[in-house]
Amino acid sequence: MTMTATHRPPRGPVTFFGQVVRGISRVCGVLSATMIVASVIITCQLIFVRFVLNQSTIWQTEAVTYLMIGATLIGLPYVQLLRGHVNVELVPLLLAPRYRRILIGITTLLTLLIALLMLFYGYELFSFAWQRNWRSDTVWGVKLWIPYIALPVGFALYSLQLLADIVSPAPPPLEEPTLTGVVDPVAPERPDAGEKAALSRPASE
Repeated sequence: MTMTATHRPPRGPVTFFGQVVRGISRVCGVLSATMIVASVIITCQLIFVRFVLNQSTIWQTEAVTYLMIGATLIGLPYVQLLRGHVNVELVPLLLAPRYRRILIGITTLLTLLIALLMLFYGYELFSFAWQRNWRSDTVWGVKLWIPYIALPVGFALYSLQLLADIVSPAPPPLEEPTLTGVVDPVAPERPDAGEKAALSRPASE
């Protein structure tokens, strides 16, 4: 009887940090999807009240606006986890895998710096709204710190995911599963194919 040794990736604080951040990003994806569903339900209620009952709406339009903004900001880390942000792959696909990795690292670092800058100004805006008790100029008069808090929270979580991509990268799957769980061999190539190819190849290439 022959025993086959299995290779396990090294585990440590950095690996644990990456796993925790990716778990948080998945929770953010669920929260973002929940806010989108809630905004759709509120929109349907708005249409019913406005055009069926012929009544005035007070809070619905504003609530949908804030929910969609919150869904966008809270969903940033989950989209980054899936490599779903819009990017142009012309230059990466022309580079060798080693230089492609370097380019990805530089762009990720620059994105992290911009996200930290947005985090700073987002927190400043939230702090002003909190301390000065800002309210929206509408009948509802919602406290603006409630929607504004999505700015620092969203960019803080986005920065964490970007940092995890730098210090503890997890390559995305090369194939996209279908609803049946079977990989479609003729599925069109995703726009992030260049990044996925660079992350999936050894650095020695």
